[in-house]
Amino acid sequence: MRELSEVGADHGLFGPGSVTWRVMGEPVLMVGGIRALLLQALHPRSMWGTAQNSELMDPAAAWARLTRTVEFVRVRTYGTEEDVERVGRRVRRLHAKLTGLDMRTGETFPIDDPENLLWVHLGEVDSYLDVARRAGVPLTAEDADTFVDEQRRAAEVVGLDPADVPATVAEMKDYYDGMRRRIYACREAREGLRRMFSPAVPRHLLPLKLAAPAVGTLTVATLPRWARRMYGLPGLPTSDLAATLTLKGLYRTSLAVPERYRYSPDAQRARRLTREHETGLATWSIAS
Repeated sequence: MRELSEVGADHGLFGPGSVTWRVMGEPVLMVGGIRALLLQALHPRSMWGTAQNSELMDPAAAWARLTRTVEFVRVRTYGTEEDVERVGRRVRRLHAKLTGLDMRTGETFPIDDPENLLWVHLGEVDSYLDVARRAGVPLTAEDADTFVDEQRRAAEVVGLDPADVPATVAEMKDYYDGMRRRIYACREAREGLRRMFSPAVPRHLLPLKLAAPAVGTLTVATLPRWARRMYGLPGLPTSDLAATLTLKGLYRTSLAVPERYRYSPDAQRARRLTREHETGLATWSIAS
């Protein structure tokens, strides 16, 4: 992403002072990203649409698709408004051309059906927020609501009307309570879960494959109990506790790593701008 003058700069959807910038750069949120994929896969039409129209189920190409998804999230989080509109327009245009086949009914459905888009969007929001809070990233209840509200801007990027998207943690919980009767782990979702423990990765990233069983076990344990049960796995309170303690340990360990190594270049810049923003607010408050 190109550098801009920070005076009057275009900080995109969020910017200094946003909870999104404060949270999203933390390395522990990698677990949240993987959790989101597992949660999203529990909506059959979302899973079928993805499996039928992408390289996700092709082990030889799945890694490239994942890196494109990561890049989309990076631009959406830290890019300028122009950057975000560019990637959003590309995604919306692609989705508008695609359809999926409902394996239960034989019906054809549009990939950009609002129900599918909303399910995928909230899978991300819930996962990032849940992992951040359980890991101990400093967030008040008000911060959590603000994060959910801020992410409605991200929902608009993929074609949703922000007015139709939950804006608080409570609204998001109500949404999931209503959806649980309509979702389950289809065959493709279960296959994706199995492959997570032994992913196909490029040769130079072989250490990631070796770490996959441990990361996969932790990620599964962070899912809501009802989601784990849909996958045919135990939904025990002890698993919740173990996952939370592990996330806290990972986050606290990361705090010991110097910032230049701990954060990506985008996250480093966001943190610097946030500090400058907070200093400016403090100076203004004293002067007034």
